[in-house]
Amino acid sequence: MEAGKAEEEVMACGIICRECNYYRADCEGCRAVKGAPFWVAFVGVDCCPIYECCVVEKRFDHCGQCDDLPCERFTRFRDPTVSEENAARTLESMVARLKEMEQSGE
Repeated sequence: MEAGKAEEEVMACGIICRECNYYRADCEGCRAVKGAPFWVAFVGVDCCPIYECCVVEKRFDHCGQCDDLPCERFTRFRDPTVSEENAARTLESMVARLKEMEQSGE
């Protein structure tokens, strides 16, 4: 996938690559790395739990298609460099984006 497309693409969790601090430096986007971004090695899993549940198991395009949004997978591995307040705002934004996508049929 072209870098420009990945930058704008919404991942299964509702993150847009260009909004992620690790995009390009440590990751080319969740779809490009098939749900195995660099950080999985640090938390002892092979695949991002959100990606694995959404894309691999349920075969959804994004979590907005799931009745359980947001589930506990969204808070299981919080970036320790981000405050709880910022993490809550980011989660709220992700969920809103995913719900909007589902309502618009994306």
